[in-house]
Amino acid sequence: MSFKHKLATAITLATLGASAASAQSLVYCSEGSPEGFDPALYTSGTTFDASSHPIYNRLAEFKVGTTETQPGLAESWDVSEDGMTVTFKLRQGVKFHSNDQFTPTRDFNADDVIFSFDRQGNTENAYNQVSGGTWEYYSSMSMPDLIKSIEKVDDYTVVFSLTRPEAPIIANMAMDFASIVSKEYADAMMEAGTPEMVNQAPIGTGPFTFQAYQKDAVIRYLRNEDYWGDKAKVEALIFAITPDASVRYQKVQAGECHVMAYPNPADVQAMKDAEDITVMEQEGLNVGYLAYNTKVAPYDNANVRKALNMAIDKQGIIDVVFQGSGEIAKNPIPPTMWSYREGTVDDKHDPEAAKAMLEAEGVSDLKLKIWAMPVQRPYNPNARRMAELMQEDFSKIGVEVEIVSYEWGEYLERSKAEDRDGAVLLGWTGDNGDPDNFLAVLLGCDAVGGSNRAQWCNEEFDELTKKAKVLPTQAERAPLYEQAQAIFKDQAPWATIAHSVVYMTMRPEVEGYVVHPLGGHIFNQVGITQ
Repeated sequence: MSFKHKLATAITLATLGASAASAQSLVYCSEGSPEGFDPALYTSGTTFDASSHPIYNRLAEFKVGTTETQPGLAESWDVSEDGMTVTFKLRQGVKFHSNDQFTPTRDFNADDVIFSFDRQGNTENAYNQVSGGTWEYYSSMSMPDLIKSIEKVDDYTVVFSLTRPEAPIIANMAMDFASIVSKEYADAMMEAGTPEMVNQAPIGTGPFTFQAYQKDAVIRYLRNEDYWGDKAKVEALIFAITPDASVRYQKVQAGECHVMAYPNPADVQAMKDAEDITVMEQEGLNVGYLAYNTKVAPYDNANVRKALNMAIDKQGIIDVVFQGSGEIAKNPIPPTMWSYREGTVDDKHDPEAAKAMLEAEGVSDLKLKIWAMPVQRPYNPNARRMAELMQEDFSKIGVEVEIVSYEWGEYLERSKAEDRDGAVLLGWTGDNGDPDNFLAVLLGCDAVGGSNRAQWCNEEFDELTKKAKVLPTQAERAPLYEQAQAIFKDQAPWATIAHSVVYMTMRPEVEGYVVHPLGGHIFNQVGITQ
């Protein structure tokens, strides 16, 4: 049987009930399918949960439950006094996984580090265009301009030379896009004529090994018995892909799943009241928004965008969609993040003023497409319902709305287009605890055509965020980020909608789960009691 055939047939949902009953298996009801299994190619939390967290490691890692970095595949690092070089001392004796197509002949070393980054930034690298090759995160974070060179001193020493100091450089190295892949595996797949297998049949150094994926149904992993760190507490990890939140909860109640994410806000209280259900909650480091395409008329006019913002009844959205689990957003970063601009005055809800502003700009008979996500996210538990409420709000100022949606992977890909028609409902959960991860990644000029879904490039805003990145302290950086937020609010490339509380629902036999502030669902040290 071929490996590809195994991917389609090795496991079915019918096996889940027996798996969940075993103390050696943990079943997670996930909300959607991953786009692939090479995290450097994507920005979606759904994909990171299924790839970077169980399968891979990074040079630095975030301590689960915090934004604190700790050693990962690098045992230590040294940043030069001028901030222009970072030297990583690599961990020795780390084993890569194997599969039916590949058995490694060596341990992890410097060649894998260099390959993992070079393929993203070097157009001459043979893997640069494999599996689409957009490297959206790498580009959005201005990494091509930041990294001058990566040099191998010896098998276990790598030096990154930078073009400028970068305050969050170590935190950046702990992010999902910086996951380390096997150069030896990539070379073997390229030689075999199947380079896409690096994305479809992943090989990493992480706590779980990838076993099988049945699209839109299930992903199966096994514990990595050769893991260099603390071994996983369960033998098997299973993702039961279940887009409907009500069905996810039914599976948890029936014992078919141990853990689920993103419950319906209306069900949370009943879950809390249930004797055999545990509900964890934490204020999310997130923001949900509606991104206009600022390259397409009339949305290239800030006054038109502000008029549309004034038409949106945000409190109504909080009441209906979030049902007490969210708060109105006025800035593009969450209030729990340092440099949050307290003095921002939000767009008031004033349909009459909005209508008058559109008329003053000569805009009439406006037709707008609102893109609604097909999956639940922490920053938006029901995008379709949110879009319907906006549709009603906009109708009151004479704007006709059509709601559109696509499969999640297609939605993310199509919404990046610079000539995209309509405004996109999306959001973000911070990946490293730094304001740069919101302001530059989502709104910077380098991110246009990628994670900047507003296609908005404001030179003054961009200059502030780039200047802030090179300063060494939060005290020096924060005022620049606050100025950038003021420009954002004045120019209104988004309608900022909400920051949410994140809930995790699980069975009482689950032990060791920690709600991660950076949004990931991490099961390395989660166990099941008998």
